[in-house]
Amino acid sequence: MKLDLLLRNADIITMDPDRPSASSLGIWQGRIVGLDEDLSGVDALEVLDLGGATVTPGFIDAHCHTTWFGLGLAELDVSGARGLEELYGLLRDAVTDGGGTKGEGWLFATGFSQTQHGGLFPDIAELDRITGERPLFMRHNSGHMAVVNTAALRLAGAHSPSFPDPDGGAIVRDAAGRPTGLVQETAQELIQQLILPYSLEDIEAALERATAYYASEGITSFTEAGVGGGWIGHSPAELAAYQRAAGNGRLHARAQVMPVLDVLHPLDGHSSDSPGAAPTGLDLGISTGFGSGFLSLGPAKVFLDGSLLGETAAVSHEFCSHGHKDNRGNVGYFQADPAQLRERIESAYAAGWSIAAHAIGDRAIDLALDILSDCQATYGPRRVPNRIEHASMTRPEQLDRLAEAGIAVTPQASFFRDGGDGMTDSLGPDRLPWAYRAASFLEAGVTLAGSSDRPVADGNVLRGMQAFVDRRTESGAVFGNPAERLTPLQALAAYTSGAAEATGSLDVKGTLTPGKLADFTVLSASPLDAPDISALRVLATAVGGRFTYQSTDFHTAPASLVPAGQSHHSL
Repeated sequence: MKLDLLLRNADIITMDPDRPSASSLGIWQGRIVGLDEDLSGVDALEVLDLGGATVTPGFIDAHCHTTWFGLGLAELDVSGARGLEELYGLLRDAVTDGGGTKGEGWLFATGFSQTQHGGLFPDIAELDRITGERPLFMRHNSGHMAVVNTAALRLAGAHSPSFPDPDGGAIVRDAAGRPTGLVQETAQELIQQLILPYSLEDIEAALERATAYYASEGITSFTEAGVGGGWIGHSPAELAAYQRAAGNGRLHARAQVMPVLDVLHPLDGHSSDSPGAAPTGLDLGISTGFGSGFLSLGPAKVFLDGSLLGETAAVSHEFCSHGHKDNRGNVGYFQADPAQLRERIESAYAAGWSIAAHAIGDRAIDLALDILSDCQATYGPRRVPNRIEHASMTRPEQLDRLAEAGIAVTPQASFFRDGGDGMTDSLGPDRLPWAYRAASFLEAGVTLAGSSDRPVADGNVLRGMQAFVDRRTESGAVFGNPAERLTPLQALAAYTSGAAEATGSLDVKGTLTPGKLADFTVLSASPLDAPDISALRVLATAVGGRFTYQSTDFHTAPASLVPAGQSHHSL
């Protein structure tokens, strides 16, 4: 028997503590079959001499928004604008050349953040002058708010000063009661319901764009953090678009997909199926874990609160006033009544779902811990761990509770550079050590998963690893507590073995161990001793032993150098 692929002359970082390094790796039928001496005398259909390049397990982004990111790649990107005048210029150009258009002449923009404009939001009067009667929807990079114009508000019937705010959201108004153009949290749905659903073809194309981009950055697996409904979903049939993309070869990384809690509905089964709670789920009783090794259902996603950048997270002490913002009395808010959230989460858990609770503020983390701990005590643990998404403000006493309950966390190091200075101003010095922990999570025994929240923040894994190591903000300051910095090995683990454990898949990926899936990333040098991890280059990416990306530096040797019956590539 010949192997399908043999890698040799490589610096292989396995992330397997029982065998941390190797120089050769063999692959057959998409799985790793051996390392080094295991491969003695074994032949292969294809042999790659990597010339000392580094091989790591494939990178896993445990929390991102892939459909949103892929759609944004085809929309007007305003993330590079600095200052409102530059932003207005981009919008004027788009109106002139017809950019960012979808459907009934909408102008779509992505990547806005007030932190790039001195804390200022666009003037709705200026937006109206630029766009006229063309409706505008400009997503904030946090995803928890958006900027719209009067035309969009009028189409939604929400332009009147007397229009009520929806539960869990706000149409921000000035002192005279006039909308400013900023819609927060669930208020975004007032506008989105005019746009949604996207077609399955649009979503499938977005997934292809996004995952091809992922492959170029070494990402082999990801978790889509919310589909099917709410303000984060793009179609009730979003999972079908994933299935189509996978079946048509347009999905270039393994996907775990979280449905939002909103799309679950009551299930009438036998009374013994879920004693103590009326179950809610998806039809036929499918739940977390359903699917294949390439496309599966993850936990049900539920939003408990808002964001730190938007200062809508549920915190125990009010945000600090700063710049143009008076935060007296502002402790954020929950997305729904806590008793209602508890009832809905327990019903989903009773039906077999793991839960991924978006909880940014420490008050929201308290709520998540209380609910998930009670669910686990009543219905038992889940094979795919329950998670707290972001866990951005974690008090010291919450660490042991997280570890005891076996709840994984997904803090994003990618927030440090662009959002760190702004969050520092919002939180103040007393609470800053609680923000976006990393080392203290690991010390407490909490599973830490690397993730980006892309397109909310930069999704490049190498830059994310460097951010975990140095925690530098745009100003050059160290964000939060310097003691929360990770070692390079810990940072690599976050995006490999840690993310695999948090997604319930450490038995099949996350380390380069015989028997596991042959998902790997080839790097120009080792991240364990690189002066700047973010400066490394991804040379190649493989999923199941098949390359999803090869850089121009990944050369093929002349055929005359290849032994008979083999294909021999060299870097």
